[in-house]
Amino acid sequence: MLKLSQLAAPVAQGRTAEIYAWDADHILKLYRDGFPRHWVDYESQVAHAIVAAEIPTPAAGEIVEIEGRRGIIYERVRAYSMLQDIQAHPWRLWLHARALAELQAQVHRLVVPGLPRYRDGLAHAISHASALPEPLRQLALERLATLPDGETLCHGDLHPDNVLLTERGSLIIDWMTAVSGSPWADVARTSMILSIGVRAADKRQVPFYLRWFASFFHRAYLRHYHALNPDLQGELPRWAPVIAAARLAEEIEPERAALITMVQEGVNV
Repeated sequence: MLKLSQLAAPVAQGRTAEIYAWDADHILKLYRDGFPRHWVDYESQVAHAIVAAEIPTPAAGEIVEIEGRRGIIYERVRAYSMLQDIQAHPWRLWLHARALAELQAQVHRLVVPGLPRYRDGLAHAISHASALPEPLRQLALERLATLPDGETLCHGDLHPDNVLLTERGSLIIDWMTAVSGSPWADVARTSMILSIGVRAADKRQVPFYLRWFASFFHRAYLRHYHALNPDLQGELPRWAPVIAAARLAEEIEPERAALITMVQEGVNV
């Protein structure tokens, strides 16, 4: 049985998993200790469905287990993330902002049966966000109940670090958050990450010049997405405080104050 010590050092790391080289053509996404085992089964199921739907993404293989930790074998692609390219070439911000909007609009043209409903996940997150004051929790849940449902495929966490730039084009990764719902809920999540998430990020991870250009990137992304998929019912501003309330359940302390303010201002409109 393979042991963790037999693998080389991780080639990348995230909050939920580590990425290891598996062989010349594959990598292993190995979840960290403490995360539910069924997350791996769900991500694998979604990843295969996304490939079948012809969304540009690395192909998923088998599930493996190493010293009690479960993971998924993925196609190994020679790539770097959109975020890395922005950091290295900030003059490409406008092109990448448009590309992100186009990828998201492509995703939103699809329906993948069997995915959880975005609305249900948001309600659960809002109900369990300990940092959210009770009056705001109730207002956020009431707002959620008034918003239109949908069957659109939503990534659930699309941002420049979840887009890989490869020789065959841009690939979207990390589909474990995929759900069915309103595309504007998905856009609201991306918009929040591009605004609050960037401003609150560790300064060692996000250089000062990227913070300075972040608002430009954010505006360019929203402008182009609206051009591709007009918000005829004015849904985006109505989803924003709901998405912020749900984000508080992730307990990202540097974002807390800005998220609470976003909820307060949004639900009182």
